[in-house]
Amino acid sequence: MERLQKVIAHAGIASRRRAEQLILEGKVKVNGKIVKELGTKVGDHDQVEVEGIPLEREEPVYLLLYKPTGVISAVKDDKGRKVVTDFFPYIKQRIYPVGRLDYDTSGLLLLTNDGEFANSLMHPRYEIEKTYVAKVKGIPLREKVKQLERGIHLEDGKTAPAAVKVLSIDKKKQTSIVEMKIREGRNRQVRRMLEAIGHPVLKLKRERYAFLDLKGLSTGDSRELSPHEVKQLRALAQHGSHVK
Repeated sequence: MERLQKVIAHAGIASRRRAEQLILEGKVKVNGKIVKELGTKVGDHDQVEVEGIPLEREEPVYLLLYKPTGVISAVKDDKGRKVVTDFFPYIKQRIYPVGRLDYDTSGLLLLTNDGEFANSLMHPRYEIEKTYVAKVKGIPLREKVKQLERGIHLEDGKTAPAAVKVLSIDKKKQTSIVEMKIREGRNRQVRRMLEAIGHPVLKLKRERYAFLDLKGLSTGDSRELSPHEVKQLRALAQHGSHVK
């Protein structure tokens, strides 16, 4: 038996918070009867309806994709461009990305049909660490790196401190490889931060998400997360612990 709001979230219809609202608003039925109690538990044989639509119970899936550049982090695109779900034609469940990577950014992206899981990972309260490697124009001076480490003032506010390393420099081409670890998820944040210190990004890749990495994968490859990895991510999302 599971809580009703959790079952709705697992089905990918809504986040758990939104599911709770739907229950309180009387828009959820269990075995034909409206249920407004958030503590209600349902089993596999109970019939659940949300806003008049029968709930199709899906087995939860948790996937890791090495997203190539030139792919949209969405389930569909009105311009007909390739989307991340195109890499999973064999998955019957209605999966969607956890957060997003820009069209021109490659790297590690999670996908799932577990709404509660996805929303908890994306909640800014828990500051899950994400590691990016960028090829940038120019060679950042130490003072510029310190600015990133302290936080940069962008149009949507000051960023949280970042961990930054200059991994290599090419004096002839006047380019550098920079690693950045951030715990926020603002739109195009890494690109905007590096541009703000005068070093525009030429190429960007997300190499790690918490403790997960891309080892053994090539661009466009994917794998399922292990039950232990899912458990670790849940712990991060529930307790805000930082995995080093």
